Amino acid sequence: MPSLELGESIPPDTAHAVSVSLPTWRSNVGYEEGEQWVVSRMATGYPRFFIHKSISELGHLIASTYGKPGQQAMLFSTLEASRRCLGFMRERAPPAFTAQFHSLSFELNLSEQTSPVLSCLKSTIAAALFPADAFSLAKEYWQHTGDGISSRRAEFCHDLLKAGILVPCGPVNAAHDIVLKPSRGPRRYQRTGSVDESAGATAKIISAASNDSKESSRFLEERFGRNLDLTLAEKAKSAIRRRIAGSLVGEIDLTAEPVSDLPVSSVRVNNLSESDIYLFPAGMNAIFNAHRALMVARGQLQSVNFGFPYVDTLKILQKFGPGCIFYGHGSSSDLNDLEERLKGGERLLALFCEFPGNPLLASPDLERVRRLANEFDFAVVVDETIGTFANVNVLQFADIVVSSLTKIFSGDSNVMGGSAVLNPGSNYYSLLKPAMDSVVEDNYWPEDIIFMERNSRDFLGRVERVNANAEAICDILRAHPLVKDLFYPKFNPSRENYERCRLPHGGYGGLLSVVFHQQASAQAFYDAMDIAKGPSLGTNFTLCSPYALLAHYNELPWAAQFGVDPDLVRVSVGLEEQDALSDTFRKALEAAEKTVL
Repeated sequence: MPSLELGESIPPDTAHAVSVSLPTWRSNVGYEEGEQWVVSRMATGYPRFFIHKSISELGHLIASTYGKPGQQAMLFSTLEASRRCLGFMRERAPPAFTAQFHSLSFELNLSEQTSPVLSCLKSTIAAALFPADAFSLAKEYWQHTGDGISSRRAEFCHDLLKAGILVPCGPVNAAHDIVLKPSRGPRRYQRTGSVDESAGATAKIISAASNDSKESSRFLEERFGRNLDLTLAEKAKSAIRRRIAGSLVGEIDLTAEPVSDLPVSSVRVNNLSESDIYLFPAGMNAIFNAHRALMVARGQLQSVNFGFPYVDTLKILQKFGPGCIFYGHGSSSDLNDLEERLKGGERLLALFCEFPGNPLLASPDLERVRRLANEFDFAVVVDETIGTFANVNVLQFADIVVSSLTKIFSGDSNVMGGSAVLNPGSNYYSLLKPAMDSVVEDNYWPEDIIFMERNSRDFLGRVERVNANAEAICDILRAHPLVKDLFYPKFNPSRENYERCRLPHGGYGGLLSVVFHQQASAQAFYDAMDIAKGPSLGTNFTLCSPYALLAHYNELPWAAQFGVDPDLVRVSVGLEEQDALSDTFRKALEAAEKTVL
């Protein structure tokens, strides 16, 4: 995919794209500084950092209709999530604000009409309402936890609310009447040829008179029953879980009768069943809920974040619960220090780590971590998003494995998702299983599930090709004199740790990071790359970003002390033809060469 215009969605013309084009080094800085020449042109952004316009519009409608003057709304899929958000805010907001906090949930109002399809819809939306000056706190919770609603859910619920089909639960005094008008369903279902249009969506979208419950019910039946049957969504969930477990490689007949909790074969662990695999609306939500479940199962103990982390993992451990010990290098000496702490009597809830880490691609010594966990009684949670379960087997060392399905599992960059897998052989399984069942809410929007299932059918084949392309690009970069450091699991000093977990036919993944001797070279290289440039990774197309700028702009010196150079360029390699992709990188290196002449 060639470089796109500033602010354009990645992929282009995709209503629910996960990334956004920041095509120059300067535009990344402008985004972080909040400069209008960048922000005003952004059609979208990474969903946990940028609130999608469909979500903002629905939030504004709810706040202006049901809130007090000057209030804003943050939207969630369950009332419990909205209350967690307000609880997080109360701990940090001035008392004058907290008196104006309240939550509101909505339900479907079909009068006497019933729908067997709609009976499967377990959640719609809920809102946390608060003074506008407290928005930054609500945004913190939204970003860290991944509890917020998806843009597809917002788009659908917005039309239902305007049509009078979605109504507040319990008595509510609306500040203003919602203007009701005939609804034809979400806008993108009123046209053909949308990149986001569901496969096989051939139903005729009917007009639904907003004050006629029979027509409203018919609209919903058509909308879900033919385009996105909720029974189909349940089967799609099952397909995703089996795919994660390793029993399915390609297509699956979703119209076949479902088999409940079928044990699945796995290269990683015996006795793994579908019920041990949990799906979430975002990868970070999987981490957040794993942490919540561990505290329910094992009590209020501090955790360890081992290795340089993805930013919100550390924030979750620091801000929710009793805190954490941070080992940013993830080195052997860090493990030595941890062992001394444990021998001195410190108790831990769990150790959280990534395998390999982002963006330095270092692999922690999971074998030693597991030995320490067994000896000193703490759980191990491994985020294998970068390695992917197509390349590595980390469940053998972990109690819980979490992953962002938004990345290479989906590949299409048009839907969010996450997973958590419980190891049935874990010493904590009998505690963790009921704890997970008690904290996890069934809030993955059916439409998003359908997209995720469809996108992931060729997951294994795509990973194999991405592995090969990434190694080819590494060879080009490593050989160039302007390159100071190249980070990739195959060439990392911690390779032995990676090899211990690498599957027989697994590779080293599609993510790499490069640091140049001079900042000018890094900037010229980035600007000259004729590829998609923006946040996220694991896309079917090559995507790069100045990672430290985007993830740690306000804490660059802090990140640098753990080896993350401020000018590091992270590259997520895609499926392009290898020779053409190699030429693109060589041309970008030629542009970098001109900075030192």
